[in-house]
Amino acid sequence: MLLTRRRLIAISAILATVPGATHAKTAARLWTGQALGARASIRIDHPDADAIVTRVMAEIDRLENILSLYRPDSALSRLNRDGHLQAPPFEFLECLSLADAVHRASGGRFDPTVQPLWTLWAESAANGTRPGSAEVDRVRANVGWAKVKLEAASITLHPGMALTLNGIGQGYVADRVAVLLDAEGLTDILIDTGEFRALGGQPGGGGWPVRLESGERLPLRQRALATSAPLGTTFDQAARDGHILDPVTGMPAPATWRSVSVSAPSAAIADALATAACLMPDVESILAMNERFKGAHLEGASM
Repeated sequence: MLLTRRRLIAISAILATVPGATHAKTAARLWTGQALGARASIRIDHPDADAIVTRVMAEIDRLENILSLYRPDSALSRLNRDGHLQAPPFEFLECLSLADAVHRASGGRFDPTVQPLWTLWAESAANGTRPGSAEVDRVRANVGWAKVKLEAASITLHPGMALTLNGIGQGYVADRVAVLLDAEGLTDILIDTGEFRALGGQPGGGGWPVRLESGERLPLRQRALATSAPLGTTFDQAARDGHILDPVTGMPAPATWRSVSVSAPSAAIADALATAACLMPDVESILAMNERFKGAHLEGASM
């Protein structure tokens, strides 16, 4: 699989102001490691930086044990393997509930059950081929959010089905880290898990200057921003078949959009809306979808 847009997920939290703290006596703590299957970093300027970084790392690790496709024993991996998950963690249910809301608002375009299609396209590309229409149709029979039985006590999939949270999980993790840091009393924070989540603004004032795909800078403050690009990650070396798959056709998103950026109060919602927007035929459809979520805005759509 060829990554043409973003090879690494960066996770960073920056603190500028802590009430009662004397910044002259503090030193920034920079942690680097692995998170969400990629390199990550956290930078915090706080007297208890070491302890806070440890708690952030533990929270990310806990969430990966629930949501990650990279970990064979995660709740998501166990559900995909067994087709049933008893007593699912609250965070899993919450993330899937958010996915359900975007699924309905997008007319079914956002669908976590496309994982079998993703596997088909990835395996075909690894073999130097492209799946034929008969293969796509066969696998597409295992796709459909309506087939997922989602209850507080359990989650059940039909045989052959599997879920992916790649279109919402990074944003969800950003939201959870924001909750943790806010509870620590931190302000002026920018979290980047591939999708941005800002609490407060820059230490010197104003919003965080996040760059859109168009090159324009957006001052981000007290909200999240997500950008999706159909060809940002591609299955083939020719960079023709993008990673965002249409659950109806089973095919990669058409070349309508080069990238779409959506902001919202929640990074999970912004993440999912930006993903779904790449499958929308026009700006009007994107705007209509966003209207279903308070505070969601289309920040950029490049054709």
